[in-house]
Amino acid sequence: MGVRFIKISVVYFVIGTLLGMYMSMTYNFQFTGTHAHVNLLGWTSMTLAGILYVMYPKAGKSMLGKIHFWLHNIGLPIMMVCLFLTVLTGNQTFASFIGVGGVMVVIAVILFAINIFRNVR
Repeated sequence: MGVRFIKISVVYFVIGTLLGMYMSMTYNFQFTGTHAHVNLLGWTSMTLAGILYVMYPKAGKSMLGKIHFWLHNIGLPIMMVCLFLTVLTGNQTFASFIGVGGVMVVIAVILFAINIFRNVR
């Protein structure tokens, strides 16, 4: 799981950097929340989780590690795309899905914490 986390975190890094570049070139900072979450929950958090899973393979190979990976990587895109679309269009239909994705990420992070406490010695 560790290497997978690290590799997918780089994709989020590229997305976050491109969004930041777009905002700075257009002087349009309405997507700051999306930019920050992509970089923090995508790039930074996933890189750190991946490094820990590489350092502690028992945690990375556990069922909690696998569930963490999938919940995080399903929830975060849902949350980010819907946040982007809500800000872009003003359509509140997408807003409820921000919460769905957010809850998935929060559960993933809680499972990650449990995994670390159980499997890192």
